[in-house]
Amino acid sequence: MKEKPTFWQRIGLHDWFLSRPESATQPPAITPDNVYHYILDKFTESIGQLSFANRIVFYHEYIICFNPNDYQEFMDAKKGIFGLIVHESVKQFYKQLQQYRAQGKTVEPSSRKWVFRFVSHPDYARGDIGFIGRLLPGSSPKEENLRVTFIPRQTGIAETFDISQNILQGFTFYSEGYYEVPYAEELHYDEKQLNNSVQAGLARLETIVPDKAYSGKKIEFLMNSDDLVVSGQDETRDSPDIFRIPSDWVNTPHLRIRHNKADNTFYLASFGEKTLVNEKEVPRSDVNAPSWVELPINSRIVLNGIVGVNIFKSV
Repeated sequence: MKEKPTFWQRIGLHDWFLSRPESATQPPAITPDNVYHYILDKFTESIGQLSFANRIVFYHEYIICFNPNDYQEFMDAKKGIFGLIVHESVKQFYKQLQQYRAQGKTVEPSSRKWVFRFVSHPDYARGDIGFIGRLLPGSSPKEENLRVTFIPRQTGIAETFDISQNILQGFTFYSEGYYEVPYAEELHYDEKQLNNSVQAGLARLETIVPDKAYSGKKIEFLMNSDDLVVSGQDETRDSPDIFRIPSDWVNTPHLRIRHNKADNTFYLASFGEKTLVNEKEVPRSDVNAPSWVELPINSRIVLNGIVGVNIFKSV
């Protein structure tokens, strides 16, 4: 069986990054202070790279990439630490922007929110840390490449290179690692903002539809109850328990998703012509007699081979 290429092989940097001799000692654990200063460095770098004339331009989305074990250590031993790092980072962002505004520079956002995503990738080794920045959080993938900064464990020296947008599919995105903060035009940070903006509810679903009217727009839906219907363009019911996807490629209805409180597990039943969950086809059942299959969190659902829906846990 042919082995799948690694993340570094796919971007053409496998030998450059990973062929160096491994250290016999375990790399030091990544600390909250490391992550905090890393984010601040990337914010400052983005200003230097993106600003022009009298205008200050900066990233609004910060994707911080770890080794899966490093990520899990943060979650196991330091529950909630990422949220605190976001608090302090945004405070420092505003302090820097206030200084530029005091100098007469034009400080206007490209987005009305800050987004932080803490993710992992199996090809990252212990101690590795990477960064991907975007001007517009949540914007749909486009053809142009992303600029990625990576600090390999062997050298500790940051390197920057381009990757294709589709490489992001190899990263694991966690709902507990997602933080969103409204942008404050007065450049003053209110600590209550993060708590109000972190996703609540049972699960968060997101999709990008191929229909021209919605080109470039990501549609998100928050599942607040234990039962949800995912339906298509022809759906006429208006209910907080119905996620209407405005596409002819989605059946009406297409899915039903339910949450079982007893085992804290999600289940899915498909009524559409074709449904894939993590590349496995789900049998079609009758609306009045749904056939349930377990739906793992952080799954990718594909409807009729066209519309992709991602589901993330929100609590």
